[in-house]
Amino acid sequence: GANSNAFEAFLLTNGLRTFSLRMERHCTNGEQVAAFLEAHPAVETVYYLGLASHPDHTTAMKQMKHAGAMMSFELKGGLEAGKRFINSLQLLTHAVSLGTCDTLLSHPASTTHAGVPREKRLEFGVSDGLIRMSVGLENVEDIIADLTQALANA
Repeated sequence: GANSNAFEAFLLTNGLRTFSLRMERHCTNGEQVAAFLEAHPAVETVYYLGLASHPDHTTAMKQMKHAGAMMSFELKGGLEAGKRFINSLQLLTHAVSLGTCDTLLSHPASTTHAGVPREKRLEFGVSDGLIRMSVGLENVEDIIADLTQALANA
C-alpha cells in the first residue's frame, strides 16, 4: 500500500544518514574510472559528463558538483569485443539493471537490445561495442584492476 511499515521507515532513516557519504564515493570512483577508461587504448569513446571531453561538460559542471557514477563507453572491436569483455569480468557484475552499491555493467547489443536489428540499435545510439556501467562503492583500485584485465581479454 501507500504507507510504509515501521521497519521500512527504519531502513529509510538509517540509509539517509550515510547517503551523502555513499554518493561522494560513487562520484569519486566514477571520476577515476572514467579517466582510466578514456586513457585506455582498447576504448574508443567514454560518455561521462565529468570528463572535459564530453560536449556538455561545462554546462553540467555549472549545475552539479559531480557527474555521478553512471557512464557508458565504446570498445574498439565491436560486438565480439563487447562479449569478450563482459565475459572476462571477475569482480564486477554483468547485469541488465544498474544503480546499486556494486559496480554493474551491461553490453546492450548482446543482452537488452540483442533482438533489435543492428540498424535500429545504431539509430538509438546502441553500437555493437557499447558498454553501460554504474560504478559502485568498491575500492576504486579493485574496480580498475578488473576493468584492466577484462579489457586485455576484449
